Amino acid sequence: MSDDQVQSISAADELRARGEEFWRRRLEQFSRLHPPFVSSSVAAAPSRWQSSSWFSPSGLAISPQDRSEYLVAAWLIYLARIMGQKEFQLGWKTAWDRLQTGSKLVMASVVPMDVRIELAHDFEEVRKTVAAEVAQLRAHASFARDLIARYPTLRGVEALRARQPWPIGIAITTESCPVADALTTNRKAGHALCGDLLTFEVCALDGTFRWHFDAARLAPKQIDRMTQHLQTLLRGVMADAGQPVGRIDILAADERTYLLEDLNRTAAPYPFELCIHELFEAQVQKAPEAVAVVYEKERLSYGELNARANRLAHHLIELGVKPDQPVAICLERSLAMVVGLLAILKAGGAYLPLDPAYPSARLRQIVGDAEPKLLLCDVAGRTALGAEAVAGVTVVDLETATPTWDERPPSNPDPGALGLTSRHLAYVIYTSGSTGIPKGVEMSHGALVNSLAGIGTSKLRTLQFATLNFDVSCQELFICWKDGGALVLVREETRRHFSDLLEFIEREAIERLFLPFVALNHFAEVWSAQRVTAHPCYTCRCFSCTGGEPFQAVRGRPGECR
Repeated sequence: MSDDQVQSISAADELRARGEEFWRRRLEQFSRLHPPFVSSSVAAAPSRWQSSSWFSPSGLAISPQDRSEYLVAAWLIYLARIMGQKEFQLGWKTAWDRLQTGSKLVMASVVPMDVRIELAHDFEEVRKTVAAEVAQLRAHASFARDLIARYPTLRGVEALRARQPWPIGIAITTESCPVADALTTNRKAGHALCGDLLTFEVCALDGTFRWHFDAARLAPKQIDRMTQHLQTLLRGVMADAGQPVGRIDILAADERTYLLEDLNRTAAPYPFELCIHELFEAQVQKAPEAVAVVYEKERLSYGELNARANRLAHHLIELGVKPDQPVAICLERSLAMVVGLLAILKAGGAYLPLDPAYPSARLRQIVGDAEPKLLLCDVAGRTALGAEAVAGVTVVDLETATPTWDERPPSNPDPGALGLTSRHLAYVIYTSGSTGIPKGVEMSHGALVNSLAGIGTSKLRTLQFATLNFDVSCQELFICWKDGGALVLVREETRRHFSDLLEFIEREAIERLFLPFVALNHFAEVWSAQRVTAHPCYTCRCFSCTGGEPFQAVRGRPGECR
């Protein structure tokens, strides 16, 4: 062994002994950043390393030798801002000139940099904190590569065994700064890599900087954006170094305008003058033969459902139904229920749903408060209400074998002739009464059309799950019909037992359903218990609802959320 080799080994041992405890404690606090700007997380994709050109920080009126400190501090402030973290770890490229040639073989080339950024501090305070950390890193240089294997607390951290354990790293170079090309063809640039995803390289000679990044996970356009943000932040520091770093602009004026103004211009035209049932009628014109509603073995096309509802609507108009007038409807789930609801809307009335499953006392309370003059019902509805509740109310029995309105015209009633506008009521639904006496909530046609604007653009087979006494039922019906989908009614007995409901959904090929949050959880538990794995999944998105937190579940590919 030569004298030089002996000296190198001795130098490595001295470095290791002096800083080992420091690095052991720091490595035990190992943490990985999860950068928000990663464009892809496909681990199997091969790395495609690229380097940007060298950039000179604009407006940084300080000596070239001091620029590297400013750049590092500014970059760390930027990371803290976009990640919402004030404490994190980065990879730091060790200063190779401190190590002998032999030491490089046994010492780690990348070490952990502990960052703490107080966004309430001004830039000078942050710069001093960062400078103190950099001084610590340089004083302790590096640690022996076998340190991780020798300590059980470190040996179990798999990421520490990687060449670049940290996704983001910083490298300070003192070499000349040539224009960089792809790292796969630039050996000198490859030595600067210290981040598994991104390395920020700063030249200490002139204060220029560049990026090395994995283009398989980080888009080049994102690098351009980060460069612009960093330059904007540095200009803000030069303009007012005394302001808190958390308040310094990082967005250029045009990007700020785009994010805060252009993207927030959410106003969009929608047919505000239409009544809710006119969305259904538009689909009748487009596809009259398409299936509109299914109940057990019965089904009606859009044309058939529209004609039935129109005949009944003309009958209701003759009985005196006017705009804003509440018309009670108390039926079990059936095609007649759907026909009756549409007929009330077409006649200009506001439907007042009464669930036959509700206690009679509650139904009577609602009828007494709303005072409807007209009631659409079946045997179950009449029984649930009782003779006293329907006294003085005109009753239209939708179960009659030979309805008197069969001879009425199948054409759409003219809203103009009725004086009906989108400002008139579509329904009056009473609250649950959990906070007192149930109260009627009125909803206009225009508000409902507005709530459905932009929601759903597919002809999905939709389950009608909610009772009419919950406002989400209106969404079930008209989100489905406005796009030409098929509405599938389910028997009450099936609806109440989720194992049966799951079989029903599979059998009927349901593509969309609305469930309250609690019901959704229970439904998922039943689904899991029955090990339904081959069928496409249902994912969810929330809709506002006065009655709770309903979710819309849409069938798609596993893991896909629409």
